[in-house]
Amino acid sequence: MSSILPPSKLSGLARALVQHNRLPEEEVQVIQDQAHAEGKNFIAVLLAAKKMAALEVAEFASVTFGYPLFDLDAVDTDHLPHSAIDPRTMQGRRVLPLLRRGNRLFVAVADPSDLQLLDEVKFQTGLAVEPVVVEDPKLGALIDKRYAASAAALKDLPGDEIELDFADEEAAAAAVTASEEGMAAEVDDAPVVKYIQKILLDAINGGASDIHFEPYEKFYRIRYRTDGILYEVAQPPLAIKEKIGSRIKVISKLDISEKRIPQDGRMKLVLSPSRAIDFRVSTLPTLFGEKIVMRILDPSSATLGIDALGYDPDQKEHLLKAIGRPYGMVLVTGPTGSGKTVSLYTCLNILNEPGINISTAEDPAEINLPGVNQVNVNDKAGLTFAAALKSFLRQDPDIIMVGEIRDLETADIAIKAAQTGHMVLSTLHTNDAPGTLTRLMNMGVAPFNIASSVILITAQRLARRLCKCKQPEDIPREALLRAGYKEADLDGSWQPYGPVGCELCKNSGYKGRVGIYQVMPISDEISRIIMKNGTAHDIADQAQREGVRDLRQSGLAKVKLGLTSLEEIEAVTNE
Repeated sequence: MSSILPPSKLSGLARALVQHNRLPEEEVQVIQDQAHAEGKNFIAVLLAAKKMAALEVAEFASVTFGYPLFDLDAVDTDHLPHSAIDPRTMQGRRVLPLLRRGNRLFVAVADPSDLQLLDEVKFQTGLAVEPVVVEDPKLGALIDKRYAASAAALKDLPGDEIELDFADEEAAAAAVTASEEGMAAEVDDAPVVKYIQKILLDAINGGASDIHFEPYEKFYRIRYRTDGILYEVAQPPLAIKEKIGSRIKVISKLDISEKRIPQDGRMKLVLSPSRAIDFRVSTLPTLFGEKIVMRILDPSSATLGIDALGYDPDQKEHLLKAIGRPYGMVLVTGPTGSGKTVSLYTCLNILNEPGINISTAEDPAEINLPGVNQVNVNDKAGLTFAAALKSFLRQDPDIIMVGEIRDLETADIAIKAAQTGHMVLSTLHTNDAPGTLTRLMNMGVAPFNIASSVILITAQRLARRLCKCKQPEDIPREALLRAGYKEADLDGSWQPYGPVGCELCKNSGYKGRVGIYQVMPISDEISRIIMKNGTAHDIADQAQREGVRDLRQSGLAKVKLGLTSLEEIEAVTNE
């Protein structure tokens, strides 16, 4: 059987070269067949055969397929939106993101006729893809340079690059048993130590909330969660995954010899005499090693103040009035990652005065608050939320915070505390404020107890805040009405904005997050609906009549203020 492909199977650039008489058909078929056999791209084999120069191929592709030609020597690699495309796609398919503008992503490719590649990028990013033709050798060199950076960092990081201290590191190292001394010596490998410090420091400086260390069969990756979205930042050599994992476990006071079960720990990174960052560390055995997730707990987030959280003036007034009362229950609800903990800590910080006794039961305590008695629940030892609450009531408390109401026993004790002269703050996992009341009833709490103790519920979400590079967006009137705006809102007095992308926001178009809230005081009429075993819909309808904005309405108000985009609000409030 001949190894020459029939002319009908020539595709894309190969077919165009023959049709435009740039190369003989037989030569092109041989080159394409060789590329298939060796698993290489057509242009790389064409250049290796010295049939055409790289610039000549790029110019031909640009003219033939009608896409702009660009010289990669002129690009500033530090400002490329690297996180827009998966690194394996970039390396394996030879494509590089150049610029994001709104919902369009400009990508550098050597072969713009590869429609499968363009569709793959479009599917992966959800953006309209605009190809830009570049020289293949320069494209490959730039991709290789970008993803060799993490390996180089391990070898070339200077010793005085970072001056950080891990609190209690000596105590952690001392916990390693004598039989593990060989392993501990590996953990102290200096380049790995410096590399981990750099990863942590970059995460803090970049505003990340979590760091993921993830081992797979053929690669190891590190990702940051920034503004709620995960971005890959590095792919260290697979050979050092054990050293990275062991180093993190030592400084987190975990057992480095135990790799079969999940472990939880904490560590502290001292940045300066006046600032230290806590990390909550969780390990999980996976098929190809231990995945480690580090939650960054910045104590400064608890002292931002209520104005920084994004409450509207009337919502802020309702919340401050509720937590200022001598007794009752205030509930904060929302999914994981919606900012409930920061909201509760902000309230505690407002209430934390010398004449007030505050006790909290948490799983675990995320941020240390001086002046607040914080307790970590431990189900295995019998220290449950309910047990902690019972103990608090014998400790002469003024304010009690329960990390989460998970069962009827905890709910009953918390409600009795609220009825007997204590202010109780807690959280539940429900979608909105009216649903929280029916959730309590479904747990088995008597309607009378709910109506007589709960004084306010706030549901919340976090939406990405538009960066300063935002630009006006032309959204059809019909789309605004479908999103939830009323005709009266579309009076031309405001302008919706959309994301663009710049150096400050790393071309994502968003920088930071803003809270979206539904703050529902429990009025006499809502109490009557609860007493009659009313549904969440009944409560929601009454709340609307009383002027309580739901999450979508609060989000649309943030769009009118230019704080975020309509697209983002529709995503985070799509119940």
